[in-house]
Amino acid sequence: MTTLSWETFAKLAARNDLDGIIGVLMSATEPERLAAAKQVEAGIKAADADLWWRADISPTPGWALAVVGCMPTAAKAATLLARRNMQTWNRMDPEKVLVLARVRRLTWLGDLGIRLAERLPARDVFFEQWNFAATLIRAGAAEPPVTEGFVRGWLTDRLRSHWQAKPLAPLHQRLREDPFLDRLLPAVFEIDGLGADAAVGHLSPQTGKWDNTPRFPIVIADLVAEGRLDRATILDATVDRLVRGDRTNALRPFALMHDALAPTLDEMARHVPAYGRLLPHAPSAVAGLAQKALRAVDDAGRLDLQTLLEVSAATLLRTEKTLVKTQLTWLERVLRREPSRAGEIVETVAVAFGHPALDIQERALTLIGKHTGGLDAGTTARLAGAAGALAGDLPGRAATLFGGTAETVTLPGLPPPPPVAEFPPPIADTAELVEEIVVLMTEETAVRWERVLAALVTLRPGPEVEPLLQRFEHQFSETLWVPQQRTAFLGEAIRALNGLGAQGGLWSRMVKALGIAWETGRRGGPDSALKSSPEGVLAARISEVAVQLGRSPVPLLLATPTHVNGSLDASVLAARLARAEAEGWEPWPLDFEQALLRVPRDADPSVAAGLTSPAGKQFAAWLIAGGLPDPLSTRLEQRVGAKSIYPSLSQPVVPSRVLATLHPVGTGGLRLAEQLVTLQRQPTPRFLSTEFFAETDILTMVLPHHREVSAAWVLVRLASLADQDWRTGGELLPLLADCDGPLGPAMTLALSYVLAARHESDRVAAVDAFLTLAARHESDRVAAVDAFLTPAARGSGFFAGVGTELGRLCGADSAIKLTRVVPALADAHRAGASVAVWEVLAAALPLLLPKGPRGLPDLLELSTQVARAAGAHTEIPELASIAARGGSSRLVKEAKRLQTVLAS
Repeated sequence: MTTLSWETFAKLAARNDLDGIIGVLMSATEPERLAAAKQVEAGIKAADADLWWRADISPTPGWALAVVGCMPTAAKAATLLARRNMQTWNRMDPEKVLVLARVRRLTWLGDLGIRLAERLPARDVFFEQWNFAATLIRAGAAEPPVTEGFVRGWLTDRLRSHWQAKPLAPLHQRLREDPFLDRLLPAVFEIDGLGADAAVGHLSPQTGKWDNTPRFPIVIADLVAEGRLDRATILDATVDRLVRGDRTNALRPFALMHDALAPTLDEMARHVPAYGRLLPHAPSAVAGLAQKALRAVDDAGRLDLQTLLEVSAATLLRTEKTLVKTQLTWLERVLRREPSRAGEIVETVAVAFGHPALDIQERALTLIGKHTGGLDAGTTARLAGAAGALAGDLPGRAATLFGGTAETVTLPGLPPPPPVAEFPPPIADTAELVEEIVVLMTEETAVRWERVLAALVTLRPGPEVEPLLQRFEHQFSETLWVPQQRTAFLGEAIRALNGLGAQGGLWSRMVKALGIAWETGRRGGPDSALKSSPEGVLAARISEVAVQLGRSPVPLLLATPTHVNGSLDASVLAARLARAEAEGWEPWPLDFEQALLRVPRDADPSVAAGLTSPAGKQFAAWLIAGGLPDPLSTRLEQRVGAKSIYPSLSQPVVPSRVLATLHPVGTGGLRLAEQLVTLQRQPTPRFLSTEFFAETDILTMVLPHHREVSAAWVLVRLASLADQDWRTGGELLPLLADCDGPLGPAMTLALSYVLAARHESDRVAAVDAFLTLAARHESDRVAAVDAFLTPAARGSGFFAGVGTELGRLCGADSAIKLTRVVPALADAHRAGASVAVWEVLAAALPLLLPKGPRGLPDLLELSTQVARAAGAHTEIPELASIAARGGSSRLVKEAKRLQTVLAS
């Protein structure tokens, strides 16, 4: 009789001797195997949770064989195989498990496969995980579960071209013979996002090159043609998937499948309601196939006119011009076919008067103009009302057609910006502090940091926060890849509060860097625990809290803001300083300097009257002087050279980059200030987005009344959004707009770059900032409108500066793309900032017109709309020269249109 023991399994597993484990199990009897189950379970539960990756050879495949070879039920086996310390158990040949199953004559093998399949993650399914579950399910003749993880794994496995460097059978054959096909295929249509997995390309056997065309739709259509799959079922599922919508890339294979199925006229007529929902709202490619199908049904006389008009009304406002032009052409043909219903049709066409593109508006107006003769008075009056949405030079033409006068569309004005929100109340107790630190570990914000630091000082928490050190061991430890981590300094503060001792050499490095900052204000350097960028101010203050709580405790921090942008009311700081004088304690150096930097520069100096301490007198002098003097912010153009550094060869190569430098005018006596207002740049750019970029409000809270300084520090990252197509960072602009201080070259460049960002989310942030800045400077901007009448006045003011930068940066060899800027400016115009947008355009056009960058006709079209809304009559000589050209190009056409509006 063979004796089975965990020690035997563990030794063999450590050597990865899987055949040895199988041999031991096969030589034992079934009672012996079942008797060893408890030892196996106990051994696995007692094993190190991280041994699977710490060991030279993972023992988990061998442990898994012991589980399958000894456990009495599928439930028990699945539970053990799913333990954390069993990761990578499935990195072995599944046949080894099947050998044991056959020896034991297991009846629950399929059940085990189902349980493993049900545990698969919805996304990021590893092949080994899926393959093991699928193998056991097939071996046990079980039905697979229709879960997202299992279906995704099945689809990925079916679409692979090779496995272990060996070509697989053709996809047609593998799907045709797949026992899971009928059960799992419907879920590919039903589960959101799976279309993206079906959209992968393949290695072409003919060329040996990668082909991005998805094979899945074609193969499914072929299986339908063979009769392996039911045509009506697949077509219905395809159309239903398109109607329910998904991300564009996830819908692509279903659109291709629809085309591959080539629906008949009867099938298209059956799906008219679905096509009617797709045409107005689906992504462009899907809307195009719906338009084609509906038009075929209409050509056959099987589409109700009322249905067509309802669908057209929504379609005519789509931004895709090709779809809209096709719809207008279709309606014009129907108009000739149905003259008795001309009124209904032209009123539907008039919906296009509200389209954002002037050429679409013009096409619709021209179409209607051909058929005004037979219209009744009521229809004509309604058309005249609809013409109020026309822009540019079209209202005058509409007035000629429908009667009345050309009226300017009045867009909503900009509401006054809301006041900056007040800072949240302080943390009330230690329990709330623990909760806030837990959130801070995953989402750092300046507001959260300020509340946590204030609570550490006022509450001085004890053992209640100690468990956090173990829970967030990595965050509270200095790491090689983040040697200046803020959370590591917070960990030192918590250890200091609880007398737990310092962590390695971090404490000494932190104390040394803090001492230098106290003495000279300097941060950073090769061996410093603090960064030299403004981000380092927060890290220095965290270090100050960690050190001073034990040396020189105070009852509160002075620098805690009163508003979420970092601003600190002068009266509040005065009250805090008065309390320090009354209670006899001195403020901490960096905390006090940060507090001064947060006080508005126009604060009333009288709030400091009566303060007698050195800090109080310094505060009074600070208010009288008007705070920190603005540094000199200077525009600097960097030219690409041999030393230019790009993150990768795939990044766009641009000839230059424009940034800003900072030269201090004064420091107001603060040690922190000089480094904050000093920023030098090299003449050669480094196209790296990894240059300083703190969490956004961590930056703005350092100098909430010097946004020009903050903008200069982050220009590298903001420029990368436009000239290197990086993502995220634009959310900084609305925060800067909520701050105050002069608007100079850095802010001008910052807004220009993010208006031209590659990703829409960043451009949306730029528009938000644009609107806030426009609203906050309404009086200055309105006063400048009359100056547009003379060319000499162009170029003055912040928004004119943005236009000048856009004109410089957008060109034939442009660092940024004009085609991205136009939609963002259009959004600002539609939101009511037309006057500010026109300031931008009036300054940009003289520089852009001679260059002729891509997107210039669109910019001219927008300019026509904005100029009319803003009542502008600016003289632009460069525009007149283009408008005087012959030909019918869109550039000339739009130039003439704008010239007409400016001259009217």
